[in-house]
Amino acid sequence: MLRSVFAFIAPLLCAFPMILSAGPADNTDEAAIRETVQEYLHGLKFNDVESLKKAFYPEAKLFFVKKNGQLGQLTQEQWYGGFKGSAGKEEQGELQIAALDVTGTIASVKVEEDYPTSHYTDYVSLLKLNGEWKIVNKVFYARKK
Repeated sequence: MLRSVFAFIAPLLCAFPMILSAGPADNTDEAAIRETVQEYLHGLKFNDVESLKKAFYPEAKLFFVKKNGQLGQLTQEQWYGGFKGSAGKEEQGELQIAALDVTGTIASVKVEEDYPTSHYTDYVSLLKLNGEWKIVNKVFYARKK
């Protein structure tokens, strides 16, 4: 019994140091994360899908809570479709990074978007993939003013 448990766990233990080898983030990583998130904010501010595509991993999803309390989910393509009618138009409002946390190759960024009639709070998760920081997930909360 013990031998079979060890046979199962041993490969996991061997892989674990590879996961930890990323090390702590440095100032270069934080600057690159901020650059990715600024690309995202630019996309929101100017309804610029190309900027959004630069910031997001193609398979990233957006999650929110629907009015009925159920999970809402959008793919990137569904979300981008909402920008077609306003492409290039500047939105009135203040968008900013409110918090940033980095550990190795993962990061979480809180974004506040304050528009004249609504306020959004986004939490975006980023991964460092092939040397580039990409948003891989977004959860958001919206409220009317």
